[in-house]
Amino acid sequence: MDVPADRLAAVEAALADHVRLTHAEPGCLFFSVTPCGEIAGRFIVSEIFADEAGFALHQARGAASPWAEVTKDIPRQYEIRTA
Repeated sequence: MDVPADRLAAVEAALADHVRLTHAEPGCLFFSVTPCGEIAGRFIVSEIFADEAGFALHQARGAASPWAEVTKDIPRQYEIRTA
């Protein structure tokens, strides 16, 4: 996720709560958001959920959270893999 400089402070302020809430989700096995060491404003997100239902729950919770508003219209590039 590449965060524009003018929104970086707000995203960083909301990040800890988003991570905490995600870790509390029943299907969350792993969730990490770390700043990229090479590109300012870029965050590397890695997440593993027990199953598709857990991932769907995460998506629904996230969409209804303050995190969704803070990160609205920030493009994300991701790949979903299933076992």
